[in-house]
Amino acid sequence: MLNTGEIMILVVIFFLLFGAERLPKLARAAGQSKGEFQKGMREVTGNPDTSNTENDLESGGKTAAVKAAQDAEAKGIDPSGMTTEEADSKSDDSEE
Repeated sequence: MLNTGEIMILVVIFFLLFGAERLPKLARAAGQSKGEFQKGMREVTGNPDTSNTENDLESGGKTAAVKAAQDAEAKGIDPSGMTTEEADSKSDDSEE
């Protein structure tokens, strides 16, 4: 472990190498990097959120827009250039 004298020598060397203006910036960047690393580790090691996964599995992995476009195409409607709502309403109108 480093004693007080060795730490003081290291601080002086850092001041000489990096200057008094850059040292706080380097310390701040190191602290932010450590915080981001810890946040990433919590995300990786924590319990995953399964609600989105379950919804994706129930919809067959399709978004609402893809499902609406496929429904419209199955009913003979060209969904290109339409919003999801327009494709849904036209496919609903063709059912009636």
